[in-house]
Order: sequence, then C-alpha cells, then structure tokens
Amino acid sequence: MINKLKMLTFSLSCLIVFGCGDSEAKKLASDLEFVDSLIVKMTLKEKLGQMTQVDRQFLNDISDISKYGLGSLLSGGGSTPQVNEPKAWAEMYDSYQREALKSRLQIPLIYGIDAVHGHNNVIGATIFPHNIGLGATRDPKIVEAVARATALEVAATGIDWDFAPCLAVPDDYRWGRTYEGYSENTELVSELGAAAIRGYQSAEMDNPNSVLACAKHFIGDGGVAYGTGINNMIDQGDLQIDEEKLRRVHLPPFEKAIEEGVATFMAAYNSWNDLRCHANKYLLTDLLKDELGFKGFVVSDWAAIENIPGDYKSDIITSINAGIDMVMVPGAVRDGKESFENFLKLFEESVNEGSIPISRVDDAVKRILLIKKQYGLFERPFSDQSLLSYIGSQNHREIAREAVRKSMVVLKNNNNILPLPKSGKTIVVAGRGANDIGMQSGGWTISWQGGMGETTKGTTILDAIKSSVDPGTVVEYSIDGKGFTGDLAIVVVGEKPYAEMMGDKKDLKLAKEDLEVISRFTDVNIPVVVVLLSGRPMIVTDELDNWDGFVAAWLPGTEGAGVADVLFGDYNPTGKLSFSWPKNMTQFPINPEDDHLYQFGFGLSY
Repeated sequence: MINKLKMLTFSLSCLIVFGCGDSEAKKLASDLEFVDSLIVKMTLKEKLGQMTQVDRQFLNDISDISKYGLGSLLSGGGSTPQVNEPKAWAEMYDSYQREALKSRLQIPLIYGIDAVHGHNNVIGATIFPHNIGLGATRDPKIVEAVARATALEVAATGIDWDFAPCLAVPDDYRWGRTYEGYSENTELVSELGAAAIRGYQSAEMDNPNSVLACAKHFIGDGGVAYGTGINNMIDQGDLQIDEEKLRRVHLPPFEKAIEEGVATFMAAYNSWNDLRCHANKYLLTDLLKDELGFKGFVVSDWAAIENIPGDYKSDIITSINAGIDMVMVPGAVRDGKESFENFLKLFEESVNEGSIPISRVDDAVKRILLIKKQYGLFERPFSDQSLLSYIGSQNHREIAREAVRKSMVVLKNNNNILPLPKSGKTIVVAGRGANDIGMQSGGWTISWQGGMGETTKGTTILDAIKSSVDPGTVVEYSIDGKGFTGDLAIVVVGEKPYAEMMGDKKDLKLAKEDLEVISRFTDVNIPVVVVLLSGRPMIVTDELDNWDGFVAAWLPGTEGAGVADVLFGDYNPTGKLSFSWPKNMTQFPINPEDDHLYQFGFGLSY
C-alpha cells in the first residue's frame, strides 16, 4: 500500500509539474504504468545497472552491457569508433543497443555525448560557434536553430542524449570553461539557454529528430573563487557565496530550463562553501527536485564523485543519497579502483547493508526509465541511418555561417577601415589562426582539448577571404607576416585550443608570437585589422592603439566564411559583447559596473 501511494504521489506530481493536458496526462499515466510494471520485475543488480554510465572505451567487452545490465554509455571527448565517420558512429551505436536488448528485461541504453557546438566528436559534422560567440548574437532564434541542427546531426548517429547546454554564468575569464557560457549576465544566459533546450529537445520528447538535453552544471561553476581549484586556479574549485547570491545569479537559468521541460541535469564539479555539489543533498534533492519540481534525472560528471572526501565506497553512498540518479563511471581511471565493475560491487554492498535506502534506488530508476520511455527508446532503440545525410549538410553549414556572422563583434574601426575593399588593394593575411580549422574551432572539437591544424572539414578564414574578394585582387598569405608589404593586413591571432582543466590561465595577454606578427605590419605603417580567435576576452589594452581595426571572432567553428562576410561588408555586424572586456588582470572577477576597455553590450556597426 505504501509503495502504491508513493507511486500515485509521484504520478500526480508529474502531471502537475509538466502541466499536462488530457492527452498528455493519459500518455504520462501510461508511461508511468509501464515503468512501474518494469521496476517490480527488476532485481537489485538490474536496478543498479540502470544507474551506471560507462564510457564505451572502457568496456572490457561489448558483452559487459548485457552482463551488467548497464543503463547508459557515453563517448567522452575523443572516444570514437575506430573509423571516425558518421556511418561508423551509427553502426557502433546499434551494436551497443543490440547487446543491451539481450539483457533479461530488454531495457535499451541511453547514450550520451558532449555535442556542445555541433556534433563535435565526429569528423565532417558542422561545428558551430561556441556558446560565448552565440551569446554575442543576443539572438534566441539563431541559438535555437543551431541547437536543432546539432540535435539532428547527433540523432543521425543514433545517439539520444546531448550533455548541453551549459548554463554557467562566468565571472572570471581565467577559467578555461568561460567559452562554454553564453554571458556574464544571468538574464541573457537564461534566455539563450532556454532557446538551446527548445532546439535540442523537441516539445514532443519522442521526436526522432531530437535529442534529450542536459542542463549543466548544477550549480555555480561560473562563480568559483580563483585559487581554490585544480593547480590553485579555478576549475573544480569552491563557490564562496551566500545562498541569496546563488539564487539570484546562478539559479535562474536552471529554473528556466525546468520550465522548458529539460529531461536531465548534470551536477557540477565545484563545491559550494566547501561542500561538493555532488555531495550536496540540499542542492540536488531539496532545491532541485523538491522545491523546483524537477522530475527528470540527475547524472554525475566524469568521475566527479571521486572528488568527494573519503574512500570510493563512501563517495558512492554520499552522492547517491544526495540525489545523483546516474553515475558517470568512465572506467578504470585510477588503477582500476574506480572501474565500473568495482563501482557496481560497492554500490550493491552499500544498498544491502542499508547505507543507501532501496527507496532512493527505486526513485532514481523510475526517473531514468521514465525518460527512456518518454523519449521513445523502447519503441525505436536503433539509429535511423536515413538521417546521416544531414551531418555536415549545406543547410546546416549555412546556419553555422549565419551564427558566425551574428557573433562577430567589431570593437575598433579606425578611419572606417572596415568593411574592407574587395578590389584595388593587395591584402596580406597573416597569423597562426588564419588558415587553421582547429584553432578557429577551439576545444571540444574531434578531441577533448581540441587541436591545431586540419582536425575536421571546413572553411578557413584565409580561404573565405580569398573567396570574398573580386577576381584579380591579390591576397598574400604568410603565417608569420615576414616578407610582405601589401596595402593592408588582416592578422588572425588568438588562443590555441583548450578545454576544462587545461584551459585555466593566470595571464590573458596575447602570446608573444602573435604580437610579433602584428608588429611586423604596424612597425612599417601598414594598416592592420586584428581578428581575435579566443574563448574569452583577452588583455590587449597596451597594444590596441596601434591597430586600425579589432574584431572579436570568438571560436567560430568550421564556417570561416561568416568571418569574411563581416570583414568585407556582406553583413553589417550586429554582435554585441555578452562579456565585459577588461582593461587588465586586476578586473577579475568581473564587475559590470567597473570601467572596462569595452563595456558589456558594446559592438560597432558599419
């Protein structure tokens, strides 16, 4: 009787929270009945399997999926099939799903991936601007279009679940994940994050052309104090603020995500006042699930429970009891101690000895199975390879090009040097970013940290410039700027690709080699337009006076033509800073009221 009462309460709360009409209510009731009927058949081992997510590369054998009844797999950055092309991804996914359906109860897998600016692990997929660039567009429609195109490319490979969007509100650009945030402004993050969710995840959750979205990271990683993180920097550090500021600055984007019906949440690596978010029952259960009424499930981040003080078994107990529903157990990351086999062994021990209540397990499994059912996984567990033609399609590349155009922020335009003439001038293009797809795409491109060079297919800024000018116009290229004396120079500089952990920096000045290239033109009075490829505003105060034009291109992705569209005036720039541009390194964490080099919202037009 008690269990039935709990389930009725769960069902009614779902109806209330999701605001169902009659048809939706009937569908939800049917889905819940299906989940209930499945759970009563499950053994403890099968339940714990559903709560376990493993990176595919750490499976001992594909049979582990059915042997342990795993509920989920993922591809971490760079975890790809042997041949990294779209059809191989779809076939890999299907092979895993077939193995899952060999299990006793034939529960399909849910497969997750970090497709954070397009299906960025797949060679040939469309790579869109990172979120910092999308933030500069101030355009929810283009953000939604980018997410919808991404979802379609992800769905084409069979994958069901995208670990996006990131809803951080970054305030210290020394953080290597700054570019994952749309803005320093909470309201703008909320608006664009909601648009992204609408794009990734259809209003009809079982739409086969959509994926499940994931609001991440809950909560506050954008406000972590400098010096408290890895290597005494920021990433995975401590958020040292009171609850009033937590709710005012960092919570609203997640509240908006719930309103949009986001299916999943991912917990944050950081602590809040010295308590890890993965261990914080107040945040994950009392606030997120009870107060805000979130009815989806919460997944941990990569090996994140291991950051909780204590041994691995106590980490499992603490995180599950705090409200983590699915644990991302990558594999044997530390001499096998955190292998998924050991995780399941310790998890089962913890339940059997009463350290984790079975009611907590049942709640988590209900959440996971309900999302699987609502998404339609039981009805269509395999990929639809007819969708593969959408990956890297011309239409998607046009959407990306438009997003690039709208993300460009013109910061300086001395003597109206911009837009550049298409004829009558010899143009010198220089800088290490001018002809480098990897650099203009940034981290989370094909591999976790990204890389320089021809990492994937696309149009470099150099190629786009050559295609934009009139026939007969001379475009010279020199990566270091030596030996050229043209009428004007476009110098493309910036940051080498990076991602979390590796991307934290103490100093945000431009690299010496970049400044040397620029100076080779300024020293001989050749007009210079500097195009900056970066995941955050950089410190350029001392050099700026020598530049005639300055354009923030952020990390535009594979469609460099969007950059050229703005440089040559085919598109009148509309991008506005979604992050204040500091004068120096003393202006962190960012205070919007400070006197910056360029204020939040700044951006020139022609």
